[in-house]
Amino acid sequence: MLLFTPGPTPVPESIRMEMARPTIHHRTPEFEACFKQAREGLLAMIKMPEVLMLASSGSGAMEACVRAFCAKKLLSINSGKFGERFAKIAQAYNIPNQEITNEWDTPVSVEAIINALQADEQIDAVCVQVCESAGGLRHPVEAIAQAVKQHNPDIMVIADAITAMGVEPIDTSHIDALIGGSQKAFMLPPGMSIIGLSQKAVLMAEERDVGFYFNLKTELKNQRNNTTAWTAPTTIITGLVKYFSDIEALGGMEAIYSQTRQRALATRVALEAIGLKIYPKAPALAMTTIFDEKHASQIRKILKNEFCLNLAGGQDRLKTSIFRINHMGMIPIHEALWVVNAIELALERLGVRSFDGRANAVFLQHYYS
Repeated sequence: MLLFTPGPTPVPESIRMEMARPTIHHRTPEFEACFKQAREGLLAMIKMPEVLMLASSGSGAMEACVRAFCAKKLLSINSGKFGERFAKIAQAYNIPNQEITNEWDTPVSVEAIINALQADEQIDAVCVQVCESAGGLRHPVEAIAQAVKQHNPDIMVIADAITAMGVEPIDTSHIDALIGGSQKAFMLPPGMSIIGLSQKAVLMAEERDVGFYFNLKTELKNQRNNTTAWTAPTTIITGLVKYFSDIEALGGMEAIYSQTRQRALATRVALEAIGLKIYPKAPALAMTTIFDEKHASQIRKILKNEFCLNLAGGQDRLKTSIFRINHMGMIPIHEALWVVNAIELALERLGVRSFDGRANAVFLQHYYS
């Protein structure tokens, strides 16, 4: 079964074999050396002053950032299930929250955020997804962060990049906390989150000293010395070191960014060429989301049962209206071609159009142009 869901992504054999080695204890010089390699790889990727690795899903990192960096009132952006989650975290800790809500295909505008900040001086943190994976859209996070800092440099910008980190270069110049997850572009098992921190975020985390398990001050103190406050996800960190090694062998992160972009754009154009509709108004590179109220569920069923291909459906009101195709990670071109071919064959099975190989031809033309 080919796994093309936008997380978890498949774990390559080279990484699986590395993680299958005997487990080493997390309080040893051997693991500290491994941790240092993983930490250096992440710092080079995200280009921020500090980075933390937590034994949690991405939601744990989201919770840690809300608690550490919002003291008065949160402004959260809801264009899907994961933007909605920031508001729920604030509610759980009785943190006042204002929410900008859009349809799931619509990114937030810079103007809407600045208007909200001008209307409420209590807001001291803004939370937004880089890629909102519920519908596959890309928010203009870099422009948002820059505008927020121009309005008030003391407002903290928290960006959920769980489905964007490792997919595309992200300008972190004006971002205070950048959140990632192991099970996305890193092609690792679920269970580890990542937080890149600005210097301002480092100072605030140390000053506020909030929480116990998700205390970022405690983690900073330990991880600067290549260890962790609590038991580390040792196997995943070992796999992360192998991931960076594999990336270097393929030409480095810039090569991966370029291939991911080519794959995403070629898939998008190929599926439009056979009559399918891209759902978000500003599509992310991490995934292609197709909107088809009539056939989405049937297409996914045919792909799984006949072509051993597992795509993701939607959530809530979009559960049966969309399907989502992953582009994150080191995906061979022949697998990406299998996806567009199989979708075209599924449309033939449903009597929507005859198979003529158009998706395959358009994909290759655009990928190599």
